[in-house]
Amino acid sequence: MALQATPYKVEINLTDLDRHVYQDLRFTVARHPSETEERMVARLIAYVLWYDEKLAFGRGLSDVDEPALWEKSLDDRVLHWIEVGQPDAERITWCSRRAERFSLVAYGNLRVWQTKVLDSVRSLKKINVVAVGQEALEAVAQDLPRAISWSVMVSEGSLFITDERGQHEVPLEWLIGERG
Repeated sequence: MALQATPYKVEINLTDLDRHVYQDLRFTVARHPSETEERMVARLIAYVLWYDEKLAFGRGLSDVDEPALWEKSLDDRVLHWIEVGQPDAERITWCSRRAERFSLVAYGNLRVWQTKVLDSVRSLKKINVVAVGQEALEAVAQDLPRAISWSVMVSEGSLFITDERGQHEVPLEWLIGERG
C-alpha cells in the first residue's frame, strides 16, 4: 500500500512591505511522503515571496513535469515556475524554458552546488535564485504542527516568520536576479 500525503492546514497573515501585499491566506498544503519538513517550509517561503492570487502548488515530487509552485494565465500559459531545493543545471534550463519567469528557493549546503550548477545557468534570462539560511529554515521546520499559523513580514529583502514559538528571521541571499 502506498503512503499517503500528509495534509497541513495553513493560515498566513502576509505583510510584504516591499511589494505592498497585505493578505490573510488560508489553504491546505500536502506534504509528499518522501518530502522533508524543511522542503515543505521552503515551498511555503516561496509562496509568500512570490504570492499572487493565481499562484498554486504543483504536484512537485509526485510529477517531475510540474514545479513546486506555479502561476498560470487564463489560457494555461505558465507565467511563473517556482522550484525549491538544489536542482541540476539541466532541470533549471528545462524549467526556465517552459515559463515566462523562473524562480528557485535554494537551501541546504549550497557551496558546491553554486559552483557546479549556478555558474552554468547565469546566462539564462528571467531567472531568480534566492538562498534561504539553513539554520533558520531548520528552526521554523522543527516540530512543525499540522495546523500552521504564521505571521510573515517581508521588508527590504528580509523575511520574518512569527509562529507560536516566537519570531524567526530567515536570511535571504539573492544569488541570481531579484525577487521582482
